[in-house]
Amino acid sequence: MMNIHRDSFLYECLQIGTLCLVWYSASAAGNVIVKELLNEFPFPLTVTLVQLLSIWILCIPLIHFWKVPPPEYLYQNRVYYFKIIIPLAIGKFLSQLSSHVSLWKVPVSFAHTVKATMPLFTIVLSRLILHEKQTAPVYISLIPIMIGVIIATVTELSFNMIGFISALLSTFGFSLQNIYSKKSLKDIAIHQFILLSLLAKIGCCLFMPFWFFYDGIDIYYNEKYHQYKTAIRIIAYLVIDGILHFLHNVVAFTMISLVSPLSYSIANSSKRIVVIGTSLIVLQNPVTFSNVVGMSLAAFGVMLYNKAKYDQRRTQHKETILPLVRAEPTLNSLINSLTHDEHQSPHSDTEITSRHHSLSHETRPSIYHEIQTFKNV
Repeated sequence: MMNIHRDSFLYECLQIGTLCLVWYSASAAGNVIVKELLNEFPFPLTVTLVQLLSIWILCIPLIHFWKVPPPEYLYQNRVYYFKIIIPLAIGKFLSQLSSHVSLWKVPVSFAHTVKATMPLFTIVLSRLILHEKQTAPVYISLIPIMIGVIIATVTELSFNMIGFISALLSTFGFSLQNIYSKKSLKDIAIHQFILLSLLAKIGCCLFMPFWFFYDGIDIYYNEKYHQYKTAIRIIAYLVIDGILHFLHNVVAFTMISLVSPLSYSIANSSKRIVVIGTSLIVLQNPVTFSNVVGMSLAAFGVMLYNKAKYDQRRTQHKETILPLVRAEPTLNSLINSLTHDEHQSPHSDTEITSRHHSLSHETRPSIYHEIQTFKNV
């Protein structure tokens, strides 16, 4: 039996380790390729559309292979498309576009350091939209994040205001998308791969006309991109980036289903560190010691935030369970009274059953829960 558990644990560790390796590699390589691509092909709108198109196309065989059932309720009620799905698709597209603009204008390391401010946006938006309050450790964890981002911004040698604002807008957009998903999608039974495919498809269809007039005409009349070698190199970059972006999204969804929220948050923070380190090594953009300190401090703050949020969830979970235990004496008295009546009173089985069912629907599960808790103790 111990060997079976040990083999299962080793298999799970190997599976998660492999997924993390693929996730980190796809994200780091994708960011480096996007940076190289935008330096030679400065059309972030085109890059965004190609990524969404790749997700849309590659999700089709993935959904068939996984045998994912279609969301019947979503198709029956088309109102959800206008109230939930379409706004999410627009938000995803604009956030992704802003991210590409930031990668075009500033180094990858600086763009991802600015994106470390996502916890700040998440807390503010959660307070405004969901009316959620946070604990003191959660608020304190924001201090190193803000200090680290400020240090990295002030000491950034390749600072660009458009790139900085675009990185902030991208972070704000993804935070708003996460909050909106939490608020609106809780009643919709839809598989994550179908949702990912839907958002990509709707984003492509909505913004393709804008691409034609904004990027398409410029690309068509620019003779630089008509050269065979240049065109082949750009197409190859776009195809590779689309595949890597698809892998990044699929592995991220898979990781969410395999590990706890804290483990996923830590893995996601570690991924950002890997992306920053890889970009510094491969692209060799100049950085100062203060810049590295700011990046490291921001990453450390994100990890503190993830730990504080995890502790907050555990405390809230315990608070919802403890009230059931406090009612033990009263409930035990009620159970003993019912048992005494069964043995002492000359009631028939029908009358006893009637009295048993007269308990409210909310009380009976609590009684049985207390009996089971008492037995376990």
